[in-house]
Amino acid sequence: MRDRRFVAEHRGGPLGKQQQHDLLEWASACVKHVLDRIGEQSNQPLLDILKVGHAWKQGKASVGDARKAALNAIAMAKQLEDPVKIAITRAVGHVVAVAHIAGHSLKAADYALKAINKDGRPLEQQWQHEQLPSSIKTIVLTARK
Repeated sequence: MRDRRFVAEHRGGPLGKQQQHDLLEWASACVKHVLDRIGEQSNQPLLDILKVGHAWKQGKASVGDARKAALNAIAMAKQLEDPVKIAITRAVGHVVAVAHIAGHSLKAADYALKAINKDGRPLEQQWQHEQLPSSIKTIVLTARK
C-alpha cells in the first residue's frame, strides 16, 4: 500500500504541489550526484529523460509526457546487462515518475544507492539526507525507516 503522505492534494492526499516539486528536485539531485560518481554524467539519453521531469515541474510537460519518459527509461534498463547502469537508468525513470506519483522519489534515491558499491552506500545515503529541503525532510526520513 502506498504511503498516503505522498499522495498529492489534487488526488485527495496531503502533499502540496511545492512538496511534490521538492521531491522531484531532491530525487533528481540524488541521481545526478550518482551519475557523476559513476562517470555517466554526460549520458545524453538519461539527461534527456531527466529534462522531462524538470519540464513538468515548470508546467512545460504533462504528466503523460513524464510517464512516457519513465517508461522509456524502463525500456532502456531492460536492454542493459551492467547492474550499475541498470540501477541508475531505473533511478532516472523514477525521478520523472514523481510527476505521476510522488512516492517514486524514494525509489529514485534507492536505485541511485544501488548504483554505488556497497561500501559507499552509507555515505551516499547520508549525502542524500543532507540534501533534503525542510518541506519534505520529515516524510522522506520517516518513510525510509
